[in-house]
Amino acid sequence: MAHTEGKVITVGVTGASGAIYAQTILRLLDADARVGRVYFVASDVGLRLIATELGIVAQEPKKLPGLLTGTAAKKIELLPNRDVGAAIASGSARVDAMAVIPCSAGALGAIASGTSDDLLTRAADVCLKERRTLVLCLRETPLNRIHLENMLRVHDAGAVVMPAMPAFYYGPKQIGDIVEQFVYRVLAQLGLPQAEQYRWQGGARGDKKA
Repeated sequence: MAHTEGKVITVGVTGASGAIYAQTILRLLDADARVGRVYFVASDVGLRLIATELGIVAQEPKKLPGLLTGTAAKKIELLPNRDVGAAIASGSARVDAMAVIPCSAGALGAIASGTSDDLLTRAADVCLKERRTLVLCLRETPLNRIHLENMLRVHDAGAVVMPAMPAFYYGPKQIGDIVEQFVYRVLAQLGLPQAEQYRWQGGARGDKKA
């Protein structure tokens, strides 16, 4: 595969709602000249999520990245989640960072417990043991005690827990604005800050006189 120079990023997609986040981060990574390769792995439920929320189904799995980005997606490689012998399952493989976006409560639990019984959770486990950046975009609400304890466990193991919580102080006008600004912040955590990210510059106090 071409594009071996630049950052190597893994994107994991699970069955939590938010396929548009996954589509957006893949599109932005594909367009980012600082990125040389993207490993893309989705759970079976993650693929179902993409089909349900985006209406995208690839008859040939290798074509899925291009269908999601609307480009040739030459730097994105889709890896079967059952292939626990793929490159990203080993700490010796070059990977700079990983994002699981969206991250289901089930995937969070598997990562927190270190079970690693598929490629996605194994790749996340590798990031933790190799002290690489791992961003988990949990999409679950409300949270029960198990979720909260698992979030604390992965945090203490070195992961960035970044629930899919949009902000509104930048005045979004449409859903795309909300999605992109959240993904920009995820990319910043991966060491890929985006020029389009809104950055708070301070403002006047909102006090109102009686």
